[in-house]
Amino acid sequence: MIERLGLQLYTVSAYMTTPEDVRETFKKLRDMGYDNVQTAGCMIPYDVFGQIAKEEGLEICGTHDDFDVMVNDPAEAIKRHQLLNTKLMGIGGFSAHTPEEAEEFIGKANKVAAYAKEYGFKFTYHNHSDEFVKYDNGKRLMDMLVDELDPENTSFVLDTYWVQHGGGDIKWWINKLSGRIDILHLKDMLKRRYPESQEITYIGNGNLDWDGIIEAADKAKVKYYVVEQDNAGQYDDAFECVKKSAQFLRQYMK
Repeated sequence: MIERLGLQLYTVSAYMTTPEDVRETFKKLRDMGYDNVQTAGCMIPYDVFGQIAKEEGLEICGTHDDFDVMVNDPAEAIKRHQLLNTKLMGIGGFSAHTPEEAEEFIGKANKVAAYAKEYGFKFTYHNHSDEFVKYDNGKRLMDMLVDELDPENTSFVLDTYWVQHGGGDIKWWINKLSGRIDILHLKDMLKRRYPESQEITYIGNGNLDWDGIIEAADKAKVKYYVVEQDNAGQYDDAFECVKKSAQFLRQYMK
């Protein structure tokens, strides 16, 4: 079951360009029942962002931040996350077109994670569907990440929609990564027949098996359940989408 519900702020990023906008957005999220948020970069200073979240009663459960900064100036990356008062320092994905590029990335990620460990932090990786495409040698980036990222210092932000989009079985992957998923992105897929299409939608409006997903996530000891809707900005009211997702998920909350 879900104890506390979060939102990936990319969902409402258009409404977070000034400190005043950030505060107003956080107030709306709290009123809808959200308890924590995950950043998608910060468009205002990190210290201001973190302070507003604290004042509005929202925990920052993790980030999608700049990997280049983590690699080239890890002290600055740690400072940013300390200002946000979060221990999960992550990125939103990585495009590795060859196994060699994948190996190079994993090496850098493990170095970042080892450095972060000294400050009590953990490095997190969020998947899209590219990670499930096979290289010429038959390997997939997702398999390499699972096998080669340090399980002690790293964890996954598993995204339900993108696993499905990549041809994966969501519940199987949750079970596979049991104990290694700090954040589960709750993202629904709407499949249409005429015309043939699939798209991201608010939770409960799509085709994913949420009973099975939440049950598997509970067994896998997922720490944070975080709603994300990449295309919410295309709707007349992104906050209405966010509200509908929260309303649907209340059936799974303690």
